[in-house]
Amino acid sequence: MPYDSNADLPENLQRILPDHAQDIYRETFNHAFEAHRGDPRQEEAAHRIAWAAVKRSYVKTAAGWMRR
Repeated sequence: MPYDSNADLPENLQRILPDHAQDIYRETFNHAFEAHRGDPRQEEAAHRIAWAAVKRSYVKTAAGWMRR
């Protein structure tokens, strides 16, 4: 289930991630979802890959997600 916009992301992601991190997550998720077509764990793989992409540019701190 690819996401058309950041507003379509799960509510918890919208709440905790800055806008740019949401863009990274959405774009990476959509690409990974397509790349793993036919895999029974397609959605799980896409979520894992999207989180990894966010973590390359952002780090979680006590104040929230901050750009590296």
